[in-house]
Amino acid sequence: MVLLPTYQEADNIVSMLDALRAAVPGAAVVVIDDDSPDGTGKLADEAAGDDPRISVLHRDGKHGLGAAYRDGFAEVLRRGDDVVVTMDCDLSHDPAVVPAMLAEIERGADLVIGSRYVPGGGTVDWPLRRRALSRWGNRYTARALRLPVRDCTSGFRAYRAELLARIEPATTSADGYAFLTELVRRSVEARGRVVEVPITFRDRQRGVSKMSMAVIVESMFRVTVWGLADRVPGGWRSVADRRPARR
Repeated sequence: MVLLPTYQEADNIVSMLDALRAAVPGAAVVVIDDDSPDGTGKLADEAAGDDPRISVLHRDGKHGLGAAYRDGFAEVLRRGDDVVVTMDCDLSHDPAVVPAMLAEIERGADLVIGSRYVPGGGTVDWPLRRRALSRWGNRYTARALRLPVRDCTSGFRAYRAELLARIEPATTSADGYAFLTELVRRSVEARGRVVEVPITFRDRQRGVSKMSMAVIVESMFRVTVWGLADRVPGGWRSVADRRPARR
């Protein structure tokens, strides 16, 4: 199964679904739309009407990336799928890489991350400031949390459903990049086998980025709190880390 969270992606949703169906024939796709005012959900419904492999989960407003994935993962576990792929809908992630990610799952990985920061990976069309911020943020995250991962904030991933059941995404509390980091952290703590494969991340050509300073601040704040918590003798968890995010 492939999960595609969407908000205001009318310019990209049809092209993305076509690319996915070409790259991964037979894969089920679930579009998780946050009531996009631009009609993204309607376009997804039309695609679903033409292809039974596509379904649409309509949510009643913009609740954020983490909340969208929590709902999507719940659907995966309900359906009993073995593997789920997550990716952006803006064509920044190349669907042609999905078969290579699934091959790593077949070889025993529990979580495969499409990484910009392993040899062979990279970014295209990003300004220098954004490249520097992303690279620095990922280095800081890996060191603060002692994670053997170079790209903790990549949303292009393949999860084994058995790992998802163990790390319980429904009990996570973060959104945005912090949510992605939280899942990596839990996967490592659960002794899941995490593998990174190189990807070329291409900046969106159509539509508006959902990146904001609030997302960056939340990510750095939570990473710092988690890192400090891990260094306290005996360990402790913040209340925010234990409490599921409000919907």
